[in-house]
Amino acid sequence: MAPFPPARRLLWLSDALLLAVAAVWGTSYGVMKTALAFYPVLGLLALRFGLTFVLLLPALRGLRGVPAALRWQVGGLGVLLLAIFLCESYGVLHTQAARAAFLISLCVVFTPLVEWALLRRRPAGREWAAVGLSLLGAALLAGDAAGGFGLGDALVLGAALLRALMVCCTRRVLAPGGAAPVAPALAVTAVQSGVVAVGCAVLATLQGPWPALPSLAGEPLFWGCLAWLVGACTLFAFFAQNAGLQRSTPTRVALLMGSEPAFGALFAVAVLGEPVGPAAWTGGALIVLAALLATVRWMPGRRSALAAPAARS
Repeated sequence: MAPFPPARRLLWLSDALLLAVAAVWGTSYGVMKTALAFYPVLGLLALRFGLTFVLLLPALRGLRGVPAALRWQVGGLGVLLLAIFLCESYGVLHTQAARAAFLISLCVVFTPLVEWALLRRRPAGREWAAVGLSLLGAALLAGDAAGGFGLGDALVLGAALLRALMVCCTRRVLAPGGAAPVAPALAVTAVQSGVVAVGCAVLATLQGPWPALPSLAGEPLFWGCLAWLVGACTLFAFFAQNAGLQRSTPTRVALLMGSEPAFGALFAVAVLGEPVGPAAWTGGALIVLAALLATVRWMPGRRSALAAPAARS
């Protein structure tokens, strides 16, 4: 068997990283809920992304040769990320975790439509099949959630739509375009973190005095959650996602990230002790199957349409 060419190996490495991101973000709901028991949303987000920005300050040197217009676009990605986390965090506070996971996974459904509108790339038939499987799996995963559609659900739904827009806009900013300069993924992550940290800090200040931070010795659980949110869910996850978008299409990335609810269920059972029924396990399996459908080269000798770069308008 002939060895994979370097471009194919890089694509598979990118896919593996994105699946790892999905696993990490699957834990974020439980970790975030735990941390929010100690500190409010805006303060926690400001801490999380402020620490991330400080750690990534050296990466900003990568923007030295980037045109001013591209820097403004990168700043716009930070504003989008701020909107996503505000909607998602407040939404999770006001709805069940299972419903939030289902609604966030609708990003997988929104992304082909947003990509088609913004990047002029018509989704392939296999992508639509994977989208359908992912949506069915997410519905089964959260099928036993009770209650009507409320404010929290609407906020999480808005976050899902913004996620789809973020994926496509990030692809547009980061994808190589001939001789045009490209912003480094790590520098983009640094800028995004700074924008979110400043935005949340300003909003928190407008609400009034900041509450006192939990003590390091007295509340190690809070600081452990914060360390995980910064190190795994932010530093690693956003860098890997931005890097993956440079070698893949937005819909492919969204489908890989669509396995997040399945990993969230595994985390809920193994760590939080939450019960998960047969329907939810079936849904998780369908979501993982959708991710495999998006990545496995089923027809030897034929180039997968999903591996092709997205067209630029």
